[in-house]
Amino acid sequence: MNTPLFAHHDGSEIYISNGSPRINEGVNFRFRISNDVILDRAMIRVYHDGEPRLFEMNQVHSDASETWWSVNVPVLNPIMPYRFLLIKDGNYSWLNGAGVFPYEVTSTNDFKILARPHFPQWINRSVFYQIFPDRFATSGKKRKAPDHFVRRDWDEIPKGKDATTGVELFGGDLPGVKAHLDHIVELGANGIYFTPFFPANSTHRYDASSFDVVDPLLGGDKAMFSLKRSTDKLGISVMGDLTTNHCGQMHPWIIKAKKDKRSRERAFFYWDKAIPHGYVGWWGLASLPKFNFSSDLLKRRLYSGKNSIVKKWLRAPYSMAGWRIDVGNMTGRYFEDDFHSEVVAGIRKAMDETNPDAWLVAENADHFPADLDGLGWHGTMNYNGFMRPVWGWLNKDPQIEYGFFGQPTAIPKESGPQMVAAMVNFNAAIPWRNLVASMVLLDSHDTARFRNVVGKDRIRHLAGMALLLTYPGVPSIFAGDEIGLEGAWGEDARRTIPWDHQESWDNQFFKEVKKLVRIRRDSEALANGGLRFVHVGDDVIAFLRESIAESLLIVISREPGMVEFSLSPFGYLVSETLYGAFQSGAIFSRNDAAPAVGIYRLARS
Repeated sequence: MNTPLFAHHDGSEIYISNGSPRINEGVNFRFRISNDVILDRAMIRVYHDGEPRLFEMNQVHSDASETWWSVNVPVLNPIMPYRFLLIKDGNYSWLNGAGVFPYEVTSTNDFKILARPHFPQWINRSVFYQIFPDRFATSGKKRKAPDHFVRRDWDEIPKGKDATTGVELFGGDLPGVKAHLDHIVELGANGIYFTPFFPANSTHRYDASSFDVVDPLLGGDKAMFSLKRSTDKLGISVMGDLTTNHCGQMHPWIIKAKKDKRSRERAFFYWDKAIPHGYVGWWGLASLPKFNFSSDLLKRRLYSGKNSIVKKWLRAPYSMAGWRIDVGNMTGRYFEDDFHSEVVAGIRKAMDETNPDAWLVAENADHFPADLDGLGWHGTMNYNGFMRPVWGWLNKDPQIEYGFFGQPTAIPKESGPQMVAAMVNFNAAIPWRNLVASMVLLDSHDTARFRNVVGKDRIRHLAGMALLLTYPGVPSIFAGDEIGLEGAWGEDARRTIPWDHQESWDNQFFKEVKKLVRIRRDSEALANGGLRFVHVGDDVIAFLRESIAESLLIVISREPGMVEFSLSPFGYLVSETLYGAFQSGAIFSRNDAAPAVGIYRLARS
């Protein structure tokens, strides 16, 4: 279907004058509407102290294609939902985050503005590189490891599916990462997200035995300090991964709690005599004792205290750029206990007090909209509103195991309209600034590799990578994706980088990904622009990223065929081809012999 320009607003900089106002500060709100629809009046509906209020809007600009409406309204509360009332011929429609509706709607999908300090602005121009520490690179140094760890040669493939799952040791370490920072620089990434680097009883390290030091198997604190000196010189931010939901069974807190029922640490956990090991574990696992946040001491040690874990790693000498929170959606929730909102707000407060420029992003695979209210996590790992829809649209003869990311089904076959509808539905429920501060990803250490999702099709993989690097949010590339690394499920995807066998790399793919990363890093529109879908078919989508300084058109197809539509209704023409087949003018016309990507700079017609 073609997507007409009817009315649009998305919370980006061309639609609001200030995305992070103070309480009682006036903000200018704007929306645009096609000249095909001549409104009699327009109003904005906001909440002030919980009560809806309407403010009259004025036409402020018109050209050959569209008209802009505007109004200045004070923001009285930390979160102010709003939507627009469009009045014509005695009837009206509502414009909210989900679109335009000629009938009554609830406030569920209202736009939201936050009277809070803005998210860290540096993430706007960041491309992160996700590293699973045991598998990226090794210095070759053999260090003492727990007896139950099973050593593997670097070029072996993880076995998985047996007793060695989670304890296979390949020997990746931080000196190895430091030695290969040139690869990350060549890719163009300027951020590293490490999955946990704390000591643990497994090689995935989500069962921390300490939150106080870097695992000696990785080289310890000394290796981290050395790595950080190098990344700082290269302008690469480094963020860590913290489990606020649980620790490991070898952690001193649970050991002390088990040994002494009168210990203060006893209150850090849930106890149940019906459970063989006596305490509640995440998903029943003895290896992952779940935290009980009724304990004020636990809160102080984890995040609120002066020397808490959250704060310590953000300060010198570690100076981490932020935290990714593991299973953030489950943190603080257990049966009738729900400390979740308190803990989330507490972690955010601790970070703001220590380093207000640090990024806070949580794993929230199934998306609790309340978690993204602007007062807690800056963003989520956007599985629900990006990765899953993209898998549904781009998958082709997928070579994966264990179903569709937690669901006992194959990956669904979705059309372009279905993918876009899923994205719009996700975006509508949260503030714009939480969307753009979320991590967008094609895959991760917990999923099959995207190369397997597309049946090892390089061209479709490139289409997915283009979506990743042009969609709102902070792109995260799982180490090895850029060279076509494969993996049919989570553990299989945690393969090592074959540094000594670069003939096995998909170097042509790597070359194209580097071009896309450079465009992402250099583009004002991709850093600060809004999002408008302008052409959506079963096999092709086109969308705009528009900022004050720049507007881009992105066109991506998944099948061969003719793509043709006009930019005239949107008042644009193509002025420059940044990537893909050459285009110019107001009529976009491309005959794709295979799935294709195009990125174009626009000018007003």
